[in-house]
Amino acid sequence: MCGIIGMIGNSNVAHELAFGLNMLQHRGQDAAGILTFGDRFRLKKGCGLVDQVFDGATLDSLSGNMGIGHVRYATQGSNEQSEAQPFYLNYPFGIGMVHNGNVSNFSELARQCREDENHIVESTNDLELMLYLLANELSKRNTTPWTASDVFAAVEASQKQIFGAYASLAVIAKRGLLAFTDPHGIRPLTMGRRKEGNGWTYAFASETASLEVLGFEITRELMPGEAIFVDTAGEVHSKLLHQKKPAFCVFEYIYFAREDAVFRNHVVAEARSAMGKTLAHRFREKNLSPDVVVDVPSSAYFFAESLARELGVPYQPGFVKNKYVGRSFIMPTQQLRSRAVRMKLNPIASVVKGKKIAVVDDSLVRGTTSERIIQLLREGGAKEIYFVSAAPPIKHPCIYGIDMSIRTELLAATLSEEQVGKAIGADAMIYQKLSDIEQVFQDVGLCHACFSGEYPTESATADLKFVEAERMTHKKQNSH
Repeated sequence: MCGIIGMIGNSNVAHELAFGLNMLQHRGQDAAGILTFGDRFRLKKGCGLVDQVFDGATLDSLSGNMGIGHVRYATQGSNEQSEAQPFYLNYPFGIGMVHNGNVSNFSELARQCREDENHIVESTNDLELMLYLLANELSKRNTTPWTASDVFAAVEASQKQIFGAYASLAVIAKRGLLAFTDPHGIRPLTMGRRKEGNGWTYAFASETASLEVLGFEITRELMPGEAIFVDTAGEVHSKLLHQKKPAFCVFEYIYFAREDAVFRNHVVAEARSAMGKTLAHRFREKNLSPDVVVDVPSSAYFFAESLARELGVPYQPGFVKNKYVGRSFIMPTQQLRSRAVRMKLNPIASVVKGKKIAVVDDSLVRGTTSERIIQLLREGGAKEIYFVSAAPPIKHPCIYGIDMSIRTELLAATLSEEQVGKAIGADAMIYQKLSDIEQVFQDVGLCHACFSGEYPTESATADLKFVEAERMTHKKQNSH
């Protein structure tokens, strides 16, 4: 899972791209990068946070009136700086690209690229393959005059070859800014515009807030399989291309996105409140009555507050959070995740001591973080602890860009709800029901493969084997 932003207008865009990336920092902390185009490509990328990679002088040097930016959370490839996005090619077209997602048929596409004597695969990042495919398809349509139809034909041909999840942005030198999504629309991408003199500046980003803080009017989300091309004259061209059954990632609502983001006409904060309300049904089924509901900061607040209101019991903050520690879920090793939990959270003894605590988290994946949270509550004097997952049991690996790609690491893949509770040391374990989530989002076609095992893309079984193997290699590299 990553964050992307792109912009095209009449003035330099680098500083605004960096500002927008800061608003997407929660989506990736491994690396950041910006590419601009004016008279030529200018690129800066590196490992670390946005403010660590860019300073004022660097941004000043990235001149150009169109550009793209990326924050990375590595699920494909290594954590080396060479794997950071954006990537670009100078031939046969000057194209720079970023993407959010994961190409699940990476191994097959890599084999095809290696068989092409005109191309050398230099990285383990799936973006390189996407960039190569798009450039190759564009070269087949090098017509005069060059039109948006040529771009759309190249994108559609690429979509038919690339399986997986992707929201992509590309700067095409001297031509314009391109945005497109995978046929199922698994990953989000939103368009905005801002009046600049007699014209408009257009922008695209993974989340609405990244554009709103820059003063952009939100135009709309891209549909599954759609492409939008803004040419250098400021004309906007759009077309629905290779479309399949919509399957928007449910984890955008549960965990990844900011609470003020809007996807498919659902505000994330309101969606989380609705899911918190449905969790109350599970407490009544189990005849459990907590004294207080607390949340695991910070993505679980709306779940917990809504659950408490529905149960008629107090909601109270139960932990003090160190805001200078990053999101533990997207840290590359278990050792770092465990260490981050203790550094990040400390229980408030007056809230938990002697009480039956319902502690709500957005999800439970490996269980080690949840176990540590329960230990902290025990140390704080809690009488009983009911661990609540706002997500259903995660039983199946994700092949679309979330770090849940090894089945043996998924606690719920082999254990029942009761067994999971015992494994993490809780007095009771409560999961959300998938049917309740589907009711909340009955107007949205969702990807919930991690819960149901129903993968929306082609060749998912074969792709899953590759993704699991690749992630095992990635984890071994990070453990050294």
